[in-house]
Amino acid sequence: MRKATITRQTTETDITLTINLDGSAAGSIETPSGFFNHMLALLNKHSGFDLTIKATGDVQVDEHHLIEDIGIALGQALFEALGDKRGIFRYADILLPMDEALILAAVDISGRAYLALDIEIPTEKVGDFDTQLIEEFLRAFTVNAGITLHIRQLAGTNTHHIIEATFKALARVLKAAVAIDARNIDSIPSSKGTL
Repeated sequence: MRKATITRQTTETDITLTINLDGSAAGSIETPSGFFNHMLALLNKHSGFDLTIKATGDVQVDEHHLIEDIGIALGQALFEALGDKRGIFRYADILLPMDEALILAAVDISGRAYLALDIEIPTEKVGDFDTQLIEEFLRAFTVNAGITLHIRQLAGTNTHHIIEATFKALARVLKAAVAIDARNIDSIPSSKGTL
């Protein structure tokens, strides 16, 4: 089973996160951020991973530490659950629409951390959520997962739609890239023999 549990405790946050890459989209998301809970629930549903996240943090300051640390923990969990990456497809891409928003996402489970993020979020807030934290989450996740991730907005004017399409696209590319390729089940998908 490709599973991992990460516990991250700092003076700013307390996070327990479990992922099962071969799950059925079962999960439970509990953080103090209503909007971010919604985004993580979308990630859970559309990736097909079992994902359980219980997180608290110093949100009386703001949500920055919480959102970034969830990204760190999720990235570490994905990295651990993938092991040597044997048998995975490795690459995936998608164009994902959400009403007027259209997001392109592409991923390489490469062992090399790189985030190319090109989205324009029109408002600074969705409800109480600070929208600039989306980049902080994605960067922390990408670095700790050791993946190359490109996300580009091709259309969109509604902040909620742009962010939601981003999370759905992320979920779908991860689902496809970490899926097991039945024709190469015992092979590392790299000419170097390692990822």
